[in-house]
Amino acid sequence: MTPIPMSLPVPDLVEFADAALAADYSRLRRVGQRISKAIEIEDPEGARRFRLVLNKKGVPLQASGFVEMLPVDNKSRLPLIEEQPWPDAPLFLDDAGNEQFASFLTDIKHHEKLAAAGIASKHSLMLAGPPGTGKTLLAGHVAAQLGRKLYVVRLDSLISSLLGDTAKNIRSVFDFVAGKDAVLFLDELDAVAKMRDDRAELGELKRVVNTVIQGIDSLDASAVIIAATNHAQMLDSAIWRRFHYKIIFTLPDFDLRTELWSYFLQLGPEHSLTCRILSCLSSGQSGADIEQWAFAARRRSALASQPIDAVAIAESLTVENYKIPTTAHGKSNEPRRRITRELVTNHNISQADVGRFLGISRQAVSSYLKVT
Repeated sequence: MTPIPMSLPVPDLVEFADAALAADYSRLRRVGQRISKAIEIEDPEGARRFRLVLNKKGVPLQASGFVEMLPVDNKSRLPLIEEQPWPDAPLFLDDAGNEQFASFLTDIKHHEKLAAAGIASKHSLMLAGPPGTGKTLLAGHVAAQLGRKLYVVRLDSLISSLLGDTAKNIRSVFDFVAGKDAVLFLDELDAVAKMRDDRAELGELKRVVNTVIQGIDSLDASAVIIAATNHAQMLDSAIWRRFHYKIIFTLPDFDLRTELWSYFLQLGPEHSLTCRILSCLSSGQSGADIEQWAFAARRRSALASQPIDAVAIAESLTVENYKIPTTAHGKSNEPRRRITRELVTNHNISQADVGRFLGISRQAVSSYLKVT
């Protein structure tokens, strides 16, 4: 058994025990995350296992006498809000995104100072960009940095067949979070916040948009609200104005893809060539896409008790990118021929590096480059 590090703060242990006895899962997970970071210094594997346990669902709170009534849809009885744990994965942002992220957190942490100077603003952040680019992950990191609960509302699930019920659901969400020390994350905001001047929409739908606006305006000055949309062009301009901070997500560039491959494949600096080549071949992939490719490769590696096959990843990416027929894949050298031409012609990767990556001779690389 690994001993608990002596640097582990005793107050955290006391609060962890108190939260467990009170069945306060939100506080339990918050304190648990701090404890896992302390454990990780001396026992990374133990910290990982500890976080896995923290992310499990606890027994129903009603059984312990501790009840936090989440709002539900009156007809389906499905919850309108989901409390999510803080993320373990790191946040990958470009320079502009990092600057906005840091500024947003600084404003929140110094709210009283800014308010005293009369220049405080609502703590509202809009995240816009394609799916799989890290919007939900960023909301989780904001909550973790602030030590607050993360309440996630998937607005597409709030939409009822009766628009009047949709407005009621939205009001229920804002009534629930009022006064709570939490981060409210409105996902898929474009599901209900469409353009109010769209002539194809009913007047009732416009009132739904107004309900969203009123809900945002009703939050007190210390509230933190984050919204995400995959379709920024669909949002009402009045919605945009409610969010003082904005981060525009794009598909990861070459450098960011290289970092993502290194992280998700758990490859060190000695594998920089592998990560750079995979980055060249994965242009147009989102961070979530790269995570899925990497985890699939790691699963195959673990089951076969073999090192990660980066060449197989490259071949699969190439088959997808070039729409190579399945019958050709595995029965010819077409994927490797495409990989070689792509890397040498479009990315200036040397023939020697291509040969090193594919495990073939320079003569074989030269033959792949010949026009057939």
